[in-house]
Amino acid sequence: MTDLVLVGGGHSQAIALRMWAMNPLSDVRLTLISNVTYTPYSGMLPGYVAKFYDYEETHIDLRRLAYFAKAEFLRDEVIGLDLENKKVICRDRPPVRFDYLSLDLGSTPNVENISGAKEFTIPAKPVPKFLAAWQQILYEASKNPAKKQEITIVGGGAGGTELAFNIHHALTQKLVSPDLLSLHLIHRGFELISGNENPWVSKKTKTLLLERGVNLHLEDEVTEVFKSGLQCQSGLKFTGKVIWVTQASAPAWIKASGIQTDNRGFVLVDETLRSPSHPCIFATGDIASMRDHPRPKAGVFAVRQGKPLFQNWRRTFTGEDLIYYKPQKRYLALIGTGDKQAIASWWKLGWRSKWLWNWKDKIDRKFMDQFAELPEMKPMMAETETQPKMYCAGCGAKVGKNILSAALADLKIPKTEGVIVGLDQPDDAAVIQVPNDQLLVQTIDYFPSLINDPYLLGQIVTQHCLSDLYTMGAMPHSVLVLASIPHGKARVQQGLLAQMLAGILKILNEENIALIGGHTNESDKLGLGLTCNGFVNRDGIWRKGEVQAGQALILTKPLGTGTLFAAEMQQAAQGKWIDEVLKSMLQSNRKAAEILQKHGATACTDITGFGLAGHLLEMLQPSGFSAKLFLEQLPILDGAIEAIQKGFISSLAPQNHTAEQFINADIKSRNKSEYELLFDPQTSGGLLGGIDINRAKDCISELQKSGYVNSNQIGIIQSPQNKPTINISQKQKQVS
Repeated sequence: MTDLVLVGGGHSQAIALRMWAMNPLSDVRLTLISNVTYTPYSGMLPGYVAKFYDYEETHIDLRRLAYFAKAEFLRDEVIGLDLENKKVICRDRPPVRFDYLSLDLGSTPNVENISGAKEFTIPAKPVPKFLAAWQQILYEASKNPAKKQEITIVGGGAGGTELAFNIHHALTQKLVSPDLLSLHLIHRGFELISGNENPWVSKKTKTLLLERGVNLHLEDEVTEVFKSGLQCQSGLKFTGKVIWVTQASAPAWIKASGIQTDNRGFVLVDETLRSPSHPCIFATGDIASMRDHPRPKAGVFAVRQGKPLFQNWRRTFTGEDLIYYKPQKRYLALIGTGDKQAIASWWKLGWRSKWLWNWKDKIDRKFMDQFAELPEMKPMMAETETQPKMYCAGCGAKVGKNILSAALADLKIPKTEGVIVGLDQPDDAAVIQVPNDQLLVQTIDYFPSLINDPYLLGQIVTQHCLSDLYTMGAMPHSVLVLASIPHGKARVQQGLLAQMLAGILKILNEENIALIGGHTNESDKLGLGLTCNGFVNRDGIWRKGEVQAGQALILTKPLGTGTLFAAEMQQAAQGKWIDEVLKSMLQSNRKAAEILQKHGATACTDITGFGLAGHLLEMLQPSGFSAKLFLEQLPILDGAIEAIQKGFISSLAPQNHTAEQFINADIKSRNKSEYELLFDPQTSGGLLGGIDINRAKDCISELQKSGYVNSNQIGIIQSPQNKPTINISQKQKQVS
C-alpha cells in the first residue's frame, strides 16, 4: 500500500480527487488534509460577496468529495514538513506519514512588510477567514442601515478591483442611502489591474468605479495600519475597516522545509508538476511556481492543472512516463462589475456586457455541478491479486511486536497513582490498587470504525466508553485497549495504530486516566474498544432505574448520529453535518454528569446503540414507571431530519424498533421524522437524567453554559401503569 497525502483542497486537487474516484488504484491510499471542510471556488466568490450566490453554490464539500474518492479526510492545519522522514506536521494531531505528497494550499496576501497590517487588516486570503469577516460587516450593515460604513481596500489588481465592485453593490443594497458607504481603493500602480496587457480594461474599471462613488488612490502606498484605519505614503489617512488584497505570499513553513522554492517562497515545480529537489512532491495552484513557465496566481491555471495532476499521480504509481503540462500564455479573464455584468479581457481585446456575466455564470455553475452531483461508484476491485491472501487466526492474528513497540515509542504515557504494573514495566497483565472503602467499576465496549480518521476514532471511542463510568457515578482510573488493524504493510499498520493510540491518550491525559495495557490484532477493518476501570464509594453508586414520578427527563446532547453516518455511507451527507456530529461525539460527558449530580438527579444513563427509546425503557422497567416524551423538544443534529426523510436509516434501527411495543403514540406522531429518531443508535451520545422538575430549569441553564448547548427537557416521568410505557406527545412543553 502506497500513501499519497494531499495537503489542501484547492481547485487542482479537488478536480484530481474527483477523477481519482472515477479511476482509482487499489494499492494506493489517499489522505486529504485540510483546515476547512468547504473550500471556496474563486470564480464565484465575488458573486457571493455581492449576494448573487449562496454559500453552498460557491463551496466544494471536501469531506463528501474525500468520502466519494475513498480517501481519508483529516481536518487539521498543516504547520510544517519533515521531508527527511516523509512526514506532514499538523497543528492538532500526530505527524502523518507519506510516500508521495501533493500540495495545493493557495496563498495569502503579504502582510509582513507593513506595520500593523498583520494585526489590523482583513486579508482576502485565506478565503474562509475573509468571508467570516465579510459576513460580520454585512450583519452590522443590516442591523444599522443608517450607520456609515467605512472600508478601504488595499491592492488594485484584478482581485481587489473586482472585490470593490461587489462590496459596493452588497453594502449599498443594505444601507438606507449609498452616500453612507465610504469605499476607498488604494493601488501602488498608475492604473488599475496594471500588467494585464489591456489598457482598455484598466480605464473601463476606473471609470465604472468612479461613477459609483468609489474613491480611487493610484500611485500611493500604505505605510502603516492601525486599529482604526491606515496611513498612506502621500499623507492621506483613512478610518474604518481595511481589506488587504496585495501581492501573494506563501506560508513560511514551505521554505523552512527545505524544498526548492522561488524567490517568494512558493514551491518550484517542473512541467510534470513535481518539485525538482523532491520528486516525490507535487504542487499546483497558487502555492506552486512553474520553473520554466512563470504565470500569475490565477484560478484559471489551477483548474487547468487538475487533469495533468491526476494523470501524473496515476503514472507515478503505474510506472508510466509522466506527461508534461505547459500553461497557455494568454487566457480569457472575466471580471464581474457587481451588477450582473462582466468585463472580458483577452490580450488587447475587451468588452463589457450582461451576456458575458450570464456566460461566466453558466461556466461557473457547470464547474461546481461536478462536485455537487457525484455519481454512484462500483466497489473498487484489486487489479493484481487473482486469489485472496490467507491470514492466520488465533494468536497468529496478532499485530507484530515491532509494530506495537514503534507505535508506542513516541507516545507520552504518564504515570498514574494506583497503577502497580502498567506499560512502564509491561507484563502479562496489568495490576491496579483499589483504594480503601471504594468499589471497582468496569465496563467494556468495542465497535468498527465509522470514520476514516484513526486519530479521531481513538478520541470518540474513548469518550463513548468512559461515559458508562460517569453514568454510574464512578471516577475513571485506567483503561485497556483492544485494537483491530487492517491487514497491510508493517509501516501502514504502525501509522494507523500510532494515530489511534494518540487519540486515546489525548483524552486520557486530559482526564488523568491511565493506559495500562491492551491487545492488538489484524482484521479486515479498523476497529477499537476499551475496557475501562473506575472507582466509586458504595453509597455513591448511580443506578439508571432509580427514577421518580414527576421528574423531568433531561437530555444533554442532540440525536441523529446513526442516520447521519448512514447518509454519509451513501454519499448523501453534507460535510457540515458530519463536522457537527463529530464535534458532538468528541464532547466528554464527564462535566454533564457532574452537573446532573449537583442538581439532584437520581438516575442517569447514556444514549448509545439502543437509541433513546431503548435506553429510556431500561430506566423505566426496574420500577415499572412510564414516561411522557415531547417530540418537539428533542435536541436534533443538523441534517438528521433531512437524512431520515430521505430514508437513511442505521442498520441497527430496525432492531431498536422492538421498543415500539412499549410506546403509545398516535398515527400523526408515528409519521413524524422526530419519532424515527427515538430508535436511532447513537455513538458517544448524551446523558439522559431524571431530576426534580423544579430544579430542571437551573440544571439546563448550567449545562448550556458549560458547553452542552443543546441540553433540554424532553419529557417527564409518570406513575406506574400496567407496564412501562413511553407516551408520545406532540405538545411542546418548555421548562421556562
